[in-house]
Amino acid sequence: MQIPPFTLNRQYQEIGSEIETEVFKVLKGGQYIGGKEITKFEENFSKLIGVNNTIGCNSGTDALVLALRALDIGEGDEVITTSFSFFATAEAISIVGATPILVDIDPETYLINTELIEQEINSNTKAIMPVHLFGNAVNMTLIKSLADKYDLKVIEDCAQATCTMWENSRVGSIGDIGCFSFFPTKNLGAAGDAGAVTTSDQKIAKKIRELAIHGSPKRYHHNEIGYNSRLDTIQAAILNIKIKYISKWINNRQIIANNYFDLLEKNPFICLPKISSNSTNHSWNQFVIKLRNEKYFLNEDFLNLFETDFEKYCTLRNLVKHQLFKKGINSIIYYPIPIHAQIAYKNKNFSRKKLINTERICTEVLSLPMFPEISYEEQVYVANNLNKVLENCIEEIQISA
Repeated sequence: MQIPPFTLNRQYQEIGSEIETEVFKVLKGGQYIGGKEITKFEENFSKLIGVNNTIGCNSGTDALVLALRALDIGEGDEVITTSFSFFATAEAISIVGATPILVDIDPETYLINTELIEQEINSNTKAIMPVHLFGNAVNMTLIKSLADKYDLKVIEDCAQATCTMWENSRVGSIGDIGCFSFFPTKNLGAAGDAGAVTTSDQKIAKKIRELAIHGSPKRYHHNEIGYNSRLDTIQAAILNIKIKYISKWINNRQIIANNYFDLLEKNPFICLPKISSNSTNHSWNQFVIKLRNEKYFLNEDFLNLFETDFEKYCTLRNLVKHQLFKKGINSIIYYPIPIHAQIAYKNKNFSRKKLINTERICTEVLSLPMFPEISYEEQVYVANNLNKVLENCIEEIQISA
């Protein structure tokens, strides 16, 4: 049996004819930039998230950059975020000239440890950028409380969490601005790069719209240096089809996640993902387990692992991944190297002792196949093989030690 980590082929079998019809309408209509499909999607997505404004853009990365620019964050400013995320989170902060301040994570939820944020706030801090990772929501009650206390802005990175809720509000509607990616692998994915910014602040929305079109409030008038970051009309047409199915797909993902919990809960070497308190409607963009590997965590040279022999600190996880692949099960590592250990930030002098949980998690996590159309039989195959492979790998490591 061959099981991919993610596939769009099965989704296309379900809705392909609808997508083809709408794409051909756009092609025949001749309006490939702007138009009614863009307006329709922005209205639909605003209703879905619960905001007054959605501004479509080229990508989730652009959404973050536009959000930061709209809040006048730049040179000399600091933005607090996490090191356990896709590189674009910190990259966007650096692109606008600001400094990312990276906070360690909760090792059970993989989310930014909100209890550590306040100690990083100073006069240069202008915003907090929580990342709702893998579909799990950050504690937005505490984030908002800190923002109010210190007069900070909140930019939610919702790239992996469309439709996830914190208490009674969908992420992307709680902070000042929400940033979404519609990369094809996301819960709501386009057929290429696409993104959106959400806000209920009309002034912010107006500025983002201008920045996304060369800083232009109207044609040939440019108030500031902006970007060419528009949502493509064909992508909007595709998203208008897919948004009708998003609730169904997320419900499927929740069922799949519950299946994994049932199938794997008795394995003592697996730490199953923990849902943060008050996070509701978890959207399960990924199902990420943690493989216990304490033997290597006791090594006093652990902090040097990304500069020396990284592989020896991930022996169990990497061995399991390889053995699953031999069984036809494809898994993914999100993320093998944290942001602060990337070469691009080698001169930033991040305190690695403050980010020890992040570094440890990067040696343990493994994302199992997760997509709305995966069958229960395929999940059973994944779980049974994972349980057997883990037992064999641990025995192999003990013998070679």
